[in-house]
Order: sequence, then structure tokens, then C-alpha cells
Amino acid sequence: MRNLILLVGTAALCLSAQEADPQARLLRWMDRIAQEQLETRAREIAKIRTVAEAERRKEYVRAKVLELIGGLPDYRGPLNPRITGQLEHAGYVIEKVVFESLPQLYVTANLYRPARPGKYPGVLLPLGHWDQGKIGPQRIAANLALKGFVVLAYDPLGQGERLQAFDKRVGRALAGGSTDQHFMAGAQSLLIGQSFARYRIWDAQRALDYLLSRPEVIADRIGCTGCSGGGTLTTYISALDPRIQVAAPACYMNSFRVLFSGPVGDSEQSLPDFLSSGLDQTDYLELFAPKPWLISSTIDDFFKLEGARQVYEEARRWYRIYGAEEKIRWEVGPGGHGTPLQIREAIYGWMIRWLKDGQGEAREEAVEMHSENELRATRTGQVSTGLNSRDIYQVILEDFQRLKREGGTAEMLEAIRKWSPPSGQALAAARVLSTTTTAEFISQRIVFETEPGLELDAALLVPRAAGRKPAVLVVEAGAAPSALATRVARSGNVVLALNPRDLPFPSDGRPWLGNWLGNTRAWLIGRNLPGLRVHDIRHGVDLLAARPDVDASQIRGIARDVAGVWLLLAAAVDPRLSGIWLDRTPYSLRAALENPVHRNLHDAVLPGFALRWDLADVVKAIAPRTVLWTDPADWIGNVVPLGGAFRYRPFEGSDDPYLEELLAREKRA
Repeated sequence: MRNLILLVGTAALCLSAQEADPQARLLRWMDRIAQEQLETRAREIAKIRTVAEAERRKEYVRAKVLELIGGLPDYRGPLNPRITGQLEHAGYVIEKVVFESLPQLYVTANLYRPARPGKYPGVLLPLGHWDQGKIGPQRIAANLALKGFVVLAYDPLGQGERLQAFDKRVGRALAGGSTDQHFMAGAQSLLIGQSFARYRIWDAQRALDYLLSRPEVIADRIGCTGCSGGGTLTTYISALDPRIQVAAPACYMNSFRVLFSGPVGDSEQSLPDFLSSGLDQTDYLELFAPKPWLISSTIDDFFKLEGARQVYEEARRWYRIYGAEEKIRWEVGPGGHGTPLQIREAIYGWMIRWLKDGQGEAREEAVEMHSENELRATRTGQVSTGLNSRDIYQVILEDFQRLKREGGTAEMLEAIRKWSPPSGQALAAARVLSTTTTAEFISQRIVFETEPGLELDAALLVPRAAGRKPAVLVVEAGAAPSALATRVARSGNVVLALNPRDLPFPSDGRPWLGNWLGNTRAWLIGRNLPGLRVHDIRHGVDLLAARPDVDASQIRGIARDVAGVWLLLAAAVDPRLSGIWLDRTPYSLRAALENPVHRNLHDAVLPGFALRWDLADVVKAIAPRTVLWTDPADWIGNVVPLGGAFRYRPFEGSDDPYLEELLAREKRA
């Protein structure tokens, strides 16, 4: 009994701590929405009992996935392939290959082929997220070649010889590792209403084009396999390209019922509106049915077995509709994330069974393992320096220039409202957690409900003077009000120091990305965190305007850095904000498309918004109300000399002159 009491007490403490954690509150709120969407999908899938019904579902899924990624490029130009060298082994040859995915966007690859002449099935081998690229799966590729397959392993964007923002002075990418580079392109793609997945899928299709151009390859016998991020691309290309006849993704497939609150994948793995469109990862597999599909998992992977089991169980029922249950299999191997021997041999056996009519031996053979330099296809080891290749940000910028068109103010305001819809609830009273009284003001730590089931943290500072007072909403992170918020309260203003949802957010040690994870989860369920933060700011204005000690005609806002984007958007759709001050806030969304590296862009993206408007258009919509903007920055945080209405601090200048100017302007108004 004593142990039970201790356990219950510990659980209560954990729940209490979780309740106080804004990240835990936000995740619970989003996960509840995700599970409701997945349950709706499950009910729709359960209704499907015939091949005709399954085929209608497949038509919807294919069209929806293509819509969500922004379609695929319509380029039909030549691959311009070149073989730059080869390595010969007993039984197989490795050719070093370069081809163009898009004009001047080069792909580096290794082609493994049997040493003896003949015609063979082909296998496309997309890569996982290790920085070294195509050297990772060489054991699998070489073994498949020994077993009578032609295999193409290629470098993904941001990996191997295709590092983005590569700086030859230091021999590294400025943006960090492979997934960091994917996040860079991911946020930029979303700015123009696309997904980075479209470029990754396109590379896979062009790699498949090259594989099929080889005279040794039997065109109607093509398989695809890859692990982790390569499992993602295996899943995508197999579902979307009918030339793939056999699929074997490893350490990827998982239902979002388990995945959503766990290790959500990076930009190409998490499509905006995916769950809200009624989709789950199993839909890709079901698009492929009834062709052979092998799911591979490992016991200790961060992609949990339960999520893979749910995919397999649903897919098995789906294949049963087609009378093809023997063509779906789930293999579980030992160890963590990766392809242990048991999984590798399962992949060999699956390809042999379905592409070689079962003629061959699945047992793995020892092969020579090469270094990264030995397998490189370019002279310098990088397409940017060896071939003058474009970076993907330049391709995205080119797409932006092709797609952009100017939009009107009324449409812009409607777009902002779309991303920051009102909750439809009456303003709930704030809960006071603690109160501190000084000679100048009363300070309260409060929480209030911004949406049903989701509370925000804030601090309320109320001057002790009688009568109605002007008010200022300060957007900031942290339990205690900042020195700036305290300074504003001392000047006679009621101050709400507000932490919009997702603030403060935890750092995962990558300085560029902001809270990519919270933003990615929101996109999956059809929400948008920057837009929802706009809603939170407006709800904070509701709270101030409802107070009897506040002059509702004089409510202003202050924000720094990327939070200034949220405040600017809030002021555009909420005329109760009579003036705002932005400090070191990025001056333009479109400017983020002009460079390969940016900081915190995920925290400001409204998908597709930049195609029609920029932040200057938002400022115009606020006029004649006050927008005081000091030290406008780029997306690295550098202050940019723009002139015009922007204001600039002198060396070691303080906040005081700008704060006084904002307050004085409002008094004159």
C-alpha cells in the first residue's frame, strides 16, 4: 500500500508539472485534434469493402497528396547524364554518375550493376538522413547487384555531394546537418504554398528515369527500398509512380495515431493539412495495392512498433479486398533505427521473390566497403563547386517569381483571418496564480483560456493609480515580466505580458530553426501556429479591453524579433490595437527566399501568403494607425539599412526614446 501511495503521489506531481508546462498543454491540445481527425478517417476506411470503393478512395488520395505538395515540376528536359568513373569488384561494378534533375540542379549517384552482361531488374535506393549520403546503403546495393539487380543509390538534397549553402572556405554547409538543410528549404517552400517533398519526389522520379534509361534494366521489373528518410521517399515514389512494382521501405511507416505526439519527421515527411485532409501514412501503401509491399521495423526504433503494427493491420485488410494478402508483409528486426542483417536479408528476399520469380539466394555476402571520397562522382566532392550547381533555394525562388501575383488588401485581411480564426467562445475570466504588490503597481501571474482546453501564461501589471488607464500588450516569453514590460507599467499603463501558444519553446540545439516541431505538428492538423498566435494576441486584447480600469481606445502592442510578425498581423485585423512597436523584426517574408539560410522562419510562415503579399502590405493596411519599427532585420538577425519609415538606434541606444515616442503619439491621437 505504501508503494501505491508513493506511485499515486508521483503521478500527481507529474500531471501537475505537465499542467504548468505550456509545451505539454499545446501538445495535448493538438494531439486531441489529430486523434479526432484520424478517427474520422478510420470510419471512412472501415466503410470500404470492395475493389471499386478502394479504387475511388485511391483516386482521392493521389489527387490530394499532389495538391498538398504543390504538384510536381512539369519540366521534361534532358537528364544530361555522365559517368565520371567506376570501381570494379568480383561480380559487380560501381559506376559514378551525375545527372540533372532540373536545369543546373545536379544529382550525384552510384550505379551498382552485375559485372556480367545481361538484362536485370532494377532497384531505386533513396537515402536516409545521414549527412554522408549515398555511401550509407552500399552494403545493400552491392549485395543486390551480386544477386542480379541494377541498383541506383543517389544523394538527396542536403547530403553527400549535394550540401546546400556549402562554404568552400570551411568545407561545410552553413545551415548545419542534413535535416537542418531540409528545414531551410521546407520553410521556404511553404512560403510559396508548396512542400519541400515535391522536390525530393521529383529527384526520385528523375533518378528512376535514369535507372530506366540503362540498357541493362528490365523496365517492367523495378523495385524501390530505403531506410528512414529513404523509407519516406520509397513510400512516396512507390505510391505516386506506377513504374515501381515492388516496395520495401524500412524504419519509416507509422500511423500518426502514435507518431503525432512522438518523433514527427522533417519538412518532406510532414505535409501541411495531411491529417486534416483525412490521410495517414497507410494511404500511401493503399495507393500501391495490390503490388507487393514489405514494411520493415526494428524493436528499439524511435518509430514505435505499435504505429507500424497499426499500418500493417489496416493494410492487410486492404490487400484482402484485392485478394492479395500474400503481397503485404511486416518484418521486425532487432536493435535501433536502421537496417540490421535480418532486415537486409528480408529486403533481398522480397525483391528476389517478386522481381526474379523467386530465383536467387537472400543470404547476405561480404562486400568491400568504400569511403565517401572513393564513391564521389564529382571532382571536388560537391556539385556546387565541381559543377556550379544551383542550390534548392534558387529553384524555390524561381518558382516564386513564376507564381507570384499581387493581391488586394481585403483579400489579404481575409487570408490573415483564415489562419487566425476566433475560437467562438466567450471570454473566460483569467485565473490568478500569484499576486505581488509594490508601491507602483500590482503584478499578477495569470493563465487564461484562449481556446477550449488550451490556456496561456501571462503577467498582468496594473498601476495603483485610480481611473481608466491606457494599456500595452507586450508579446514575450517567460513566467516573469521583462524589464521592458515593467518600464511600461511604471509609465502608467496597464500591461499584459503575454506568452502566445508555443512560447517559450524549447531549443533542440539547432540555432536556426526556431520551434519547427510545434509548427510542423500544427500544419499537419490544418492549423498554423503564427496565425494562432495572432489569435492569442487578439484574445489578449479582449482581456485588456474588458477591464474597467483600461481605456479601450488606447491599447497598444510591443514585440521583438519574429514575434513582431504576429503582432503586425494582429494589428491588421484588429483595429483596437491603436499603435504597435516592432523591434528587430524581419522586414519582409519574401526576403527569406533570397538566401539559403534563415533563422526562425518556421515561426512566421503563413503557407502561400508570400505569393501575393509581403509585410509592407500589412503595414499599409494598418495605416493611419501607428507602426513604429526600429532596427528592421533580415532572416539571420542582421539589422538592414532600409531607410524610409524605419528607425535605427544609435550605438548603445536604449529603448526609452522609442517607447516614449509610441506613448506620446498615442496621447496626441
